[in-house]
Amino acid sequence: MRTTRFSVLDRSRTRQGRDPGEALRDSVRFARRAEALGYHRFWVSEHHSVPGVAGSAPTVLAAAVAAATSRIRVGTGGVMLPNHRTLVVAEQFGVLESLFPGRIDMGLGRSVGFTDGIRRALGTEKRAMEDFGGQLAELAAYFTDGPRAHPQVHARPAEGLRVPAFVLANEAGADLAAAAGAALVIGGLHGEERTLAAVARYRAAFRPSVWWDRPYVVLAGNVAVAATTEAAHRLLMPEAWSLAHSRTHGVFPPLAPAEEIASLAMTERERSLYEEGLRGHVHGTEDEVAAALEGLIERSGADEVLVTTSSYDRAGLLDSYARLARLAGLADRASGSERLRGGLDQVAHGA
Repeated sequence: MRTTRFSVLDRSRTRQGRDPGEALRDSVRFARRAEALGYHRFWVSEHHSVPGVAGSAPTVLAAAVAAATSRIRVGTGGVMLPNHRTLVVAEQFGVLESLFPGRIDMGLGRSVGFTDGIRRALGTEKRAMEDFGGQLAELAAYFTDGPRAHPQVHARPAEGLRVPAFVLANEAGADLAAAAGAALVIGGLHGEERTLAAVARYRAAFRPSVWWDRPYVVLAGNVAVAATTEAAHRLLMPEAWSLAHSRTHGVFPPLAPAEEIASLAMTERERSLYEEGLRGHVHGTEDEVAAALEGLIERSGADEVLVTTSSYDRAGLLDSYARLARLAGLADRASGSERLRGGLDQVAHGA
C-alpha cells in the first residue's frame, strides 16, 4: 500500500446551517491541506440543482484550487460530458493546462441531470448518455487535431496539449474507458467480484490513446479512519442519511451532525436505505483500514485509491485524511519527491 497513490475527490458538500459559499471555500482550504499531507490529486465534482452540494462548475472550482496550491494535481471527478459541448470542454481544460502546466486532470462522467427539469435547463436529455463513447472520441480529436465533425474548428489552446483523461464508470462503463484509452475510475472499495471482473475486462480491452499508453485503474470510495471503529463509523453517518433522505423525499439535504441522525425516528424505508448506505465502506482504526485497503489493492491491482468521504464533522474528516496519509506513508513519499526535484533543479542550473 505504501507504493499506491492516494487522492481526494471533494464534492463541496454543504453542512447544516452553513451557506454554499463556505462549502466552496472549504474545498479550496481542503485542497491545500491535502497537498501538505502528500495526496497525489485533488478533484472536484459537478452537480446541478442539488441543495446539499455547492460544486456545480467543476472547471471554475478546479482553477481556484490550482491557484491556491503548487504541487498537487488538480482535476474534475468529473465533468459530465453529456451536459456540455466537447469543444467547450476541450477549451476549458486547455486553459487550465496552459495556466497550470503538468498539473491538470480531465475526469469525465456520463451522467445527466437527475430530473427532467434539470435536464431541460441544461439543454440535454437522458438519451445523451448513449453517445458517451462518441463524445470521448471527439474530445480526444480536439487535443490532437484528429478527425471530427467540424474539421475547420480548432480547440485553442487545447490542441497539442496532453491532459490525461479519466472515465468515471460503473461496471458497464469500464468498456467505454478501455475503448477510449482513458484511465478507469470505478467504485471499488466494496471489493465485489463484479467490480474486479470489470477491471480485468478493462485491462484486457484497453487501447492506447493520446491520453494513456497503458491501462490505469483508480478505485474510488469512502474511507474513514479514527482512533476507534465507532468514531470512524460516525463520520460515515451524515452522508448515509443524506442519501437515504434523498431517495425517500427527493431532496438531497445538507450534511447533519451524527448525533442528530442517531436520534432520528426513521421510517422503515428510511432505516433500510440508511443502513444500506453505511455498508461496504472502508472504516476503522489505522490498523483496520490498512488491512482492508491492502487486501483490496492486492486483489484489484489498482494503481491508485481515490477517497471520496464527506462528513458534517470537518475536524474529524480532516483528521481521518491525516491518519490515512500517515498509514500510507504519503508524507515520506512527498518529501522524497521534493528532494529528488530539488536535486534535479540543482543539476539543471549547474549547482
